[in-house]
Amino acid sequence: MTTESGPGRPAQPARIRLVLADDESLTRGAVSALLGLEPDLVVVGEAATGDEAIARVQQHHPDVAVLDVEMPGRDGSEVAQWIAANHASTRCIILTRHARPGVLRRALVAGATGFVTKSAPASVLADVIRRVHGGGRYVDPELAMTALMTEDCPLTGRELEVLRAVDGSGTAADIARRVHLSPGTVRNYLSSAMQKLGVGTRLEAVERARDSGWL
Repeated sequence: MTTESGPGRPAQPARIRLVLADDESLTRGAVSALLGLEPDLVVVGEAATGDEAIARVQQHHPDVAVLDVEMPGRDGSEVAQWIAANHASTRCIILTRHARPGVLRRALVAGATGFVTKSAPASVLADVIRRVHGGGRYVDPELAMTALMTEDCPLTGRELEVLRAVDGSGTAADIARRVHLSPGTVRNYLSSAMQKLGVGTRLEAVERARDSGWL
């Protein structure tokens, strides 16, 4: 697609249209300003939450959505999954502050085609946007290496099943009903998982397992 730059002037390539979502306003503003300096990129919408990101995609129909992995409401992976199902022409890039292999796996399964850490220079992000827009994929080398070096899961299948059923407010009895076990057995599995992972609470065990890509 091209645009006319004026009478008698050669047509110029259309800029890649972006939606940028990050709940940190300073980070979002800085990234938006830096990307705006690129002659072939334009930020057409910004969002601070996952739901706002979806609204901006519906409003602007961007070529690429650049999504922070951690946002209020739906996170970046959930937004990428929604976009893949409802607006497949928009490609998704995930931004994260931490190189966690579990985050990578969830984002790729959700349909993201690019993954960049927030420590990367803006020029790298701009190049990734171009690559993804052109149909390519990109995974940050640091994250890829971390994923390759991830330790084997020490948890049993039952321990993983119980951790998947944990939520922020449920009791052992609530979890037991979900996995069809007795509350005492659930407590034993939770205690064993927490000990193996070296954490003090069930929620920390879930977070550690997810970050390692075991859930």
